[in-house]
Amino acid sequence: MAGGVGSRFWPMSTTERPKQFIDVLGTGKSLLQLTVDRFQSIVDNQNIWVVTNQKYADIVASQLPDMPQDHILCEPCRRNTAPCIAYVSWKIKSKDPKANIVVTPSDHVVTDTVEFRRVIGECLKFTADSDAIVTLGMKPTRPETGYGYIEANLSANSLRNKEIFRVDSFREKPDIDTAKQYIAKNNYYWNAGIFIWNVSTIVNAFRIYQPTMAKLFESLLPVYGTEQEQERINLLFPECENISVDYAIMEKAEEIFVCPADFGWSDLGTWGSLQQLSKHDLYGNACIGPDITAVESHNCIVHTTQEKKVVIQGLDGYIVAENDDTLLICKLSEEQRIKQFSGQGK
Repeated sequence: MAGGVGSRFWPMSTTERPKQFIDVLGTGKSLLQLTVDRFQSIVDNQNIWVVTNQKYADIVASQLPDMPQDHILCEPCRRNTAPCIAYVSWKIKSKDPKANIVVTPSDHVVTDTVEFRRVIGECLKFTADSDAIVTLGMKPTRPETGYGYIEANLSANSLRNKEIFRVDSFREKPDIDTAKQYIAKNNYYWNAGIFIWNVSTIVNAFRIYQPTMAKLFESLLPVYGTEQEQERINLLFPECENISVDYAIMEKAEEIFVCPADFGWSDLGTWGSLQQLSKHDLYGNACIGPDITAVESHNCIVHTTQEKKVVIQGLDGYIVAENDDTLLICKLSEEQRIKQFSGQGK
C-alpha cells in the first residue's frame, strides 16, 4: 500500500513526494524499495503488487523497475485501506484463485529482516489452507499513544502454530493512562497494519461484511487486465466508502488471529520516531548525511543528505533537516507545528 500522502517528514517529504518514496534512513533506498527488499526469498518480484495514487505511478515505476509495470494499481482518489485492499484482492483473484497474500504498508521500517521473513513465512503457512485472517502484533516497548492495539487471548493459541493466537479485541489509539495499563499486561500488542490471508478468505470476508464494496469490484471481473480497467476504476472507485480495513473487516470477522512479533518495527510517523530508531552518538544525536558535525549538542536528529557540510553547535532536542532550497530547524517537542510551517496542513 503506497498511496498515503506521508508528508510528516517535511521538508524531505511533501505531498508530491511522500515519505514512502524518499530515503528517510540515509541508506540510498526509499522506504518503498526497502519494503520490497525485505520480501526477497518470500515472494518473487513477479508477484509483487503496489496500490498507489495515480499521481505517484511514475515514481513507483522508476523505483521498482524489476516489478511488472501492470502490477501498479492506480487509485483515482483516497478512500482509506479497505477499498485499496479490495481492489488488489479481486485483481489477484482474477489471476490466481489460490493466492496467499501479505498486505503491508510501504512506509514502515523493519530492522531485523531475518526475523521478519521467518514470521511472515510461518503466517503464510497458517493461512494457505485455512479461512483464517492473521494480523501481526508488535511487542510494545513503551506506552505509545500513536498506535492502535490488539488484545490477544494468550490462552487460545492455534493447534497448528503455537505462535499464533486468537484476537479478543482491537483497541483504538489510547490516551497515555490507558496505554500504561496495556503495557502492564502481557497480551496487548501494537497494531502494525500488516495482514496475511488467502485471497478467497479476504474476498469472502468483503462479500459478508462489505457487500456493496464487494459487488463493485466483482462487477469489474470482465475488465481486469484490459484497456478498460483504469477507466472503470476511475469511474467506480470514488463510490467506495472511505473506511479502513480494520473497521470494514477486522473488527467484524470471526476467524481473526494475531501473531506477536518482535523484529524492530516502526511506522516512522514522526521525526522523533526516526531519532529514536537511528544510531546515536554518545550525546544522543542521530545524524543522517555524509558530512555532519555535532558540537556541544544533545538528543538531536540531523538529516542532511545532499552533500553539504553541516555543523550544529549548542542545540538540545532539535530537528535539523534540509531538502533542495528548504532548511528546517525546529524543536523536537514542537514538531506537530511543522505542518503550519510547511503550508502542507492547509
